[in-house]
Amino acid sequence: MITLTTYEWVPDFAAPLMRALRVRWALEEAGLPYEVRTIALGPEQSSAEHLARQPFGQAPAIEDDGLTLFESGAIALYVAERSETLLPSDPAGRARAIGWVFAALNSVEIAVQPLAEIDLFHAEADWAAARRPQVEAFLRRRLGQLQTALGERPYLEDRFTVGDLMMADVLRILGYTDMLADFPKLAAYLRRCEARPAFQRALAAQLDGFKAAA
Repeated sequence: MITLTTYEWVPDFAAPLMRALRVRWALEEAGLPYEVRTIALGPEQSSAEHLARQPFGQAPAIEDDGLTLFESGAIALYVAERSETLLPSDPAGRARAIGWVFAALNSVEIAVQPLAEIDLFHAEADWAAARRPQVEAFLRRRLGQLQTALGERPYLEDRFTVGDLMMADVLRILGYTDMLADFPKLAAYLRRCEARPAFQRALAAQLDGFKAAA
């Protein structure tokens, strides 16, 4: 059985956004059983035992039949390989789905994360007021491009894939803002993804785990 390593506890604002959710969601979509191991923030993150799983002392990581794997995107793809729900069987469909995973991480999250870091961690810093408009403008340009690519389709391709899973979870980071109101097709796309039963199960499991540790 797959063992997922995640944090024992995080602050409330971070609980629904921890990247372990991407792994839980993929596992739920694939119908694969898993168990959870938790580590505490602080010294345990830097322990030799945890660094053997995740060289940067972060989470998530998984272990499965002798394989240890870290980085949420890599783990999601590993899980997707075992589920046609997440990864089409035809080579072209698989390639496009994998491409959207990389787009979520390298083209969209790279634009989302700087804004969230400013707003959630550095809002009072002297430099934040000068830097934020540039960061927001870049993000809005990326969101506009993504909305154009989505078009009128319910998902990024002709069906839900691991690419949608990753993209939706990246867009969820913006939940503390009203920015997606300016991109109604993306807002509807995100609601569609979040309505999936597998997402609801994954989110409930993640939040319940953090509540139990609080």
